Amino acid sequence: MNGKMHSETTTFSTDGMRAQILNPFVHKLELDNTYDKIRTAIFTVILLPFRVIVICFLIVTAWFLACIGLHRLTEDDLREKPMTGWRSKLRFSILSLIRLVVVAAGFHRVRVLGRQYVPSNRREAPVVVIAPHSSYFDAIAIVCLGAPSVVAKADTARLPFIGQLINYTQPVYVWRDDPNSRQNTIKEIIERATSKEDWPQVLIFPEGTCTNRSCLITFKPGGFYPGVPVQPVTIRYPNARDTVTWTWDGPGALKLLWLTLTQVHSSCEIEFLPVYYPNEEEKQDPKLYARNVRDVMAKALGVPVLDYTYDDCRLIAQAKQMGIPGGVAVREVSELRSLLGLSRSQPELELARAGVAQRWLSAPEFAQRLGAPLDSRTQRLYKIFESYDTGLVYFPDYLMCAVFLSMQHAPASQLLQYAFKLYDDTGTGRLKMHNFEEVATRCLGLAHEEAQNMFRQADMDDNGYLTYEDFMTFFENKSDYSLSFVEAPLKPKAQ
Repeated sequence: MNGKMHSETTTFSTDGMRAQILNPFVHKLELDNTYDKIRTAIFTVILLPFRVIVICFLIVTAWFLACIGLHRLTEDDLREKPMTGWRSKLRFSILSLIRLVVVAAGFHRVRVLGRQYVPSNRREAPVVVIAPHSSYFDAIAIVCLGAPSVVAKADTARLPFIGQLINYTQPVYVWRDDPNSRQNTIKEIIERATSKEDWPQVLIFPEGTCTNRSCLITFKPGGFYPGVPVQPVTIRYPNARDTVTWTWDGPGALKLLWLTLTQVHSSCEIEFLPVYYPNEEEKQDPKLYARNVRDVMAKALGVPVLDYTYDDCRLIAQAKQMGIPGGVAVREVSELRSLLGLSRSQPELELARAGVAQRWLSAPEFAQRLGAPLDSRTQRLYKIFESYDTGLVYFPDYLMCAVFLSMQHAPASQLLQYAFKLYDDTGTGRLKMHNFEEVATRCLGLAHEEAQNMFRQADMDDNGYLTYEDFMTFFENKSDYSLSFVEAPLKPKAQ
């Protein structure tokens, strides 16, 4: 039962060679025929309620046991020393219940390959790194590993029921809003990895965010700072339909859960690779250590590596949310501009300030306007923005994306000022409604109807047009809108 999966082509590897892979943050899933739709509808009625009831019962039971085991233990207690005695033994019962949850969810086929260094032999591999990270179903690997201490976002501690179960693994929490969190997390990993006490293994998803498993993105070096041996673990989902992948641009968590629970069965494959022992150079350079481990895992998976990061992911998400043209491919646009030397000279800012006279361009015209050679890099940049209807590029859209990348730390109001220039086809500084719609959909992330309503509200004198000054005056005086838009930088702060 196959589903269509549409992803967008992407980017270049670090050596400048083209890597024809999927955009790692995009996953599209559709029920592509009537048979699939009818089958899913039937299993939604017959299978889904039974599975939900069983899963809820098992999770609530495991949660109840976890509450007993955590009774009278503070957060500091969980950080200071590993559990012992009856609390440690209770872990086995909780783990057994979670294994049943995996089966109840339809994962009857969890295939384990390779040799795992069990927790009792943790000194051989105090740290476990798992990749690619693509789904909340990756928790299956945690179960197979015997519930090691996970490195997780602090928000997960507040999840109903699941939070207590994660707490029972004595996790290392990452507070992404805390500027000191990174150093504190590294310090705690080092302490546990080098401790003489019987701590569980520390489990890390080094990519730091979910991808579609088409490649391995940059590994965060935090788990490699201790300089201790690590055991790489790969995870695959060899299913006819990929209902588990949860990315920034794709189906939501509930839709994926629904589609997965309405499959007759799902498969997961976990492979334990040989323990990786760092050499002296890698011990001194955690980033080198992380890259080398990633290369080993990528080779085992048969996928390329790509230097995307969590911050790139956030930038893509913001560009998409704002409606920036080419937002999903903004990371590739950035790299292509860098390879062409455009990120240094930034000719797009000058072109945007001057306004756009010729709006639809062919590939040679596009290259000429940018002062770039008409080679494979320029052709690829052109293809990203090419209109399927005309085969041409709408130049204001490209310039809008380039301005967004060039002004990542500038106030968002400056981006809006450029947008007023770019989508003003009269050159008068006055935008009519259809021009303002382009600005609002590409800079404010509004739908067309919302943009039209905003235009009517901002055009208080019924002139039939808006200037940048008119709009900003309306925006600042309108209580419905936050002034943070005017002052906030475009790019989220790096974690």
